[in-house]
Amino acid sequence: MDPFATVEPRYGRESLADVLPSALSVLGVPGEPDPLGLRAQLDGVRRIAVVLLDGLGWHQLPPAAADAPTLTDIAEGRLGTARPITSGFPSTTPVSLVTLGTGAAPGRHGIVGFNLNRPGTDQIVNHLRWTDEPDPRTWQPLPTAFTRAHEAGLSPTVVTDPKFRGSGLSVSAFRGARLGPGVEADAVAEGMLAALRESRLVYGYLPDVDRAGHDFGLGTPQWHAAASEADRLVTRLLDGLPPDSALIVVADHGQLDVPADRRLDLDRDPRLTAGVAVVAGEARVRYLHTIPGARGDVLAAWRAVLGDGAWVTTREEAVAAGWFGPVPESHLQRIGDVVVVCRDRWVVLASAHEPPRLGTMVAFHGSSTAAEMEIPLLIVRR
Repeated sequence: MDPFATVEPRYGRESLADVLPSALSVLGVPGEPDPLGLRAQLDGVRRIAVVLLDGLGWHQLPPAAADAPTLTDIAEGRLGTARPITSGFPSTTPVSLVTLGTGAAPGRHGIVGFNLNRPGTDQIVNHLRWTDEPDPRTWQPLPTAFTRAHEAGLSPTVVTDPKFRGSGLSVSAFRGARLGPGVEADAVAEGMLAALRESRLVYGYLPDVDRAGHDFGLGTPQWHAAASEADRLVTRLLDGLPPDSALIVVADHGQLDVPADRRLDLDRDPRLTAGVAVVAGEARVRYLHTIPGARGDVLAAWRAVLGDGAWVTTREEAVAAGWFGPVPESHLQRIGDVVVVCRDRWVVLASAHEPPRLGTMVAFHGSSTAAEMEIPLLIVRR
């Protein structure tokens, strides 16, 4: 598929939201659906390890092939099975982690963007820096798949960076699981394999590929080194898996490099700030909360400036198109009055609203292109 083609999320069929419900179904949890059809493939499996490789989308697997022989063997069918599924929308880490952790589309769990306006205020909730305000259990009210696994006696464990313990994002995505430490590839592998002795569902996370893409760009030596570390993690997991187990490898999104001439800064263009009260979202998907009565003018101005570089639409149209899945009334106002979804390689920066580092990043994600939305579902049965 053309990496710049638009890909709609396939909730309830082939999406990141369907991974843990299908895994729980394999493990015999009553009432869990199996939209990915894993029961036949993994019949008899008693333990499942799920590892998420941040930023290693489906379209990034071929460029990583020389650095990732194990992942390549799985992707090409020599060691396991592989197919593309979709992330949720926006295709960004906080949205994806909660989508995976709850088994629900973003509209239902409410984490519908990287940065969200807290309705009724001018405050922005940054979901990577979020702690206890707003309360994670009300901001994201759904029970997680890990809670359901715990109630079913599976003793689920999540292995991730200890600095995220107790964060709003961790509580939203992983509550119900025991937390184990693991930052680098070897430590994550060690923690996951140790947890599999007692837990029947273990999840682990590695940020390296995403970080290298943001900082240096895809295809750079640093990015290839990060892909090699991801492969090292998967190789160690496969080498140590118990006989009655399976490994599922997914990502949260892909990435694409953005050249300098495709970067707009809304805070340097008065046409783009006029009528806007609060700026949220991120560079590939902007949420604009407008001054009362100004939405029509904001729509017109942004459409005139961005042209074919973005889909500029209303909240109602974006929700009706199904990008977020069903959105309850309680979550609607978190989405901007105007939604700006960048196409091709365009981004909209916000230098007066966000840290300077964002303007120096090379690779971005969050939008609806295949390069960002399509992620791998790699499965190896021990």
